[in-house]
Amino acid sequence: MAFYITTPIYYVNAKPHLGHAYTTIVCDTLTRFHRLLGEDTYFLTGTDEHGDKIAEASKKEGCPPQDYVDYVSALFKITWPKFDIKFSDFIRTTEPRHKEVVSRFLEKVNDKGDIYFGEYGGLYCVGCERFYTEKELVDGLCPDHKVAPKFIEEKNYFFRMSNYQDWLIDYIKQNPDLIRPERFRKEVLSFLSEPLEDLCISRPKTRLTWGIDIPFDKNYVTYVWFDALINYITALGWPDGEKYAHYWPYAEHCVAKDILKPHAIFWPTMLQSAGLPIYKHLNVHGYWQMDKDKMSKSVGNVVDIFTLREEFGVSAVRYFLMREMNFGLDSEFSYKRVLERYNSDLANDLGNLWQRSITMLKKYSGGIVSSSALSSLAQDSDWENTLKLLVKDYTIHFSHMRPSEALKRVWEFVSSLNKRIDVDAPWELAKSEDNRQKLDLVLASLVKGLALIGALIWPVMPITGEEFWRRLGLAPESITLDSAAITLALGHGKVIEPGEAFFKRAEKEPEPGAKEKQVSSKDSKEKAPEGRPEVITYDDFAKLDLQTGLILEAEAVKKSEKLVKLTIKLSDTLRTIVAGIRKSYTPEELVGQSVVIVANLAPRELMGIKSHGMLLCASGPDTLSLLTPSREVPPGSQVS
Repeated sequence: MAFYITTPIYYVNAKPHLGHAYTTIVCDTLTRFHRLLGEDTYFLTGTDEHGDKIAEASKKEGCPPQDYVDYVSALFKITWPKFDIKFSDFIRTTEPRHKEVVSRFLEKVNDKGDIYFGEYGGLYCVGCERFYTEKELVDGLCPDHKVAPKFIEEKNYFFRMSNYQDWLIDYIKQNPDLIRPERFRKEVLSFLSEPLEDLCISRPKTRLTWGIDIPFDKNYVTYVWFDALINYITALGWPDGEKYAHYWPYAEHCVAKDILKPHAIFWPTMLQSAGLPIYKHLNVHGYWQMDKDKMSKSVGNVVDIFTLREEFGVSAVRYFLMREMNFGLDSEFSYKRVLERYNSDLANDLGNLWQRSITMLKKYSGGIVSSSALSSLAQDSDWENTLKLLVKDYTIHFSHMRPSEALKRVWEFVSSLNKRIDVDAPWELAKSEDNRQKLDLVLASLVKGLALIGALIWPVMPITGEEFWRRLGLAPESITLDSAAITLALGHGKVIEPGEAFFKRAEKEPEPGAKEKQVSSKDSKEKAPEGRPEVITYDDFAKLDLQTGLILEAEAVKKSEKLVKLTIKLSDTLRTIVAGIRKSYTPEELVGQSVVIVANLAPRELMGIKSHGMLLCASGPDTLSLLTPSREVPPGSQVS
């Protein structure tokens, strides 16, 4: 059995925010869930890099489109591992492999007779990169961007999408779980109850040059949606790739509801025209809102995900997003709610259960789980049925795209174990040797329960789930939901220590974005660094152009033991800098690092490579340490 899931490829007109993180974490969580079931999984994400918005954004930034998309795409790629997201592939629509597949797909649809040349006039929203009908507008405005679309009339190529309207209606009705939750299936069928217009699939180069050429007319580029959707098969090596043959029959897409129509209507009809089977499921989620308004980079009310991570940790951020939003419905975001979830669910319920259970195991049993008690538990049908029912409910919820309900079910079990401690009172049982057997059973049930909880939370909180197993003396790489296997693994006789608290209570709500207090020169005595005479003036120092930069690429310089060639993004340019830091950093460690450079140093050639700038490092006895900003700042920020 295989499982293939995709995020939408994210448009690179802004850096990653909470909405992007939610979708990507959902996909990572589902991938891990299916891996927990023993399935062969493949997880795709990436960036969408063509179209009007990109051309506009790059122009605004004063750099070529390719430089712009290289920079923003790199931000997405380096952000996801910081949230313990492990994708199988990261695709970019500017890659040669994608351009080739788009051309082949267009030729296939054209050969079918489903593409024609015509003239069209309509209301066009640059933000959405598509035409709107009057009926779709809200008070004459784009429903997402709150701006009036512009009327555009031009000659273009069109896809005969209307040819496939009846087929698509029948297919959705015959496959009731194709689009889920159900409300979005009904929404699509409602839309299809009206005559379906053909889809404009090109833009003339007189208006837009940043795109993939139409293979049969070089005067036009491909419309961004027709280009972007094809990424899902590009990554699998369509048409002849082994991955395509293996994974595509199990394909699932996960998208927000604002791109329901392209995925539920454009994409299936495109696939049908090209003679390809369509996906297994389209999973559609709602919006994160702030003050009842959709969270969006266009509106400007996005949440800084790095602030969340800094305040609460990766596991807590992932848990909050999966637990708080009922998949398919909108959810209100507030830092107060994050704090409540963190303290109540994680610090109090889960963290407290661990500390109480393992502290008592250490105190009353030397930290060792009784093998005979584990064996007795395995013969306790009521206990084993409780565990089996928990796993069954959890699996059903996750399989039907209800991660919040799956976690709710896990926390019911967490609460039941905390209640068991209160009812059975191990501290009372420990007072009499006559109660030794019952005490061992209680302790064994708590430890086995914790092991199962570690496996159940692993898809959502991989760091915490693996640490649960590691502290219990179990192998995280062998994490499983199998009760018998857990019993066998726990009977190792090793001492289990409680360790540090997993989640320490957070006492107050963080204040993301709060400005640092400015300290005036009157509040501190200025002092020259020890060992350095005051030999330069302020004017001398002011000649240095110190800027922050983001390392996009790093590679070892051949025939050199210490040099590394770096490609560094500043505000609107890319710099090549050769640095002698290879003995302190591997090239892989450097990618994604924010650094400080001397930007106006005269260029010089090192090992045949022109280096334009210098990295600033702190020098220790045996190693170098890069100077980096303590907070996230845009590349090209001045250092003073």
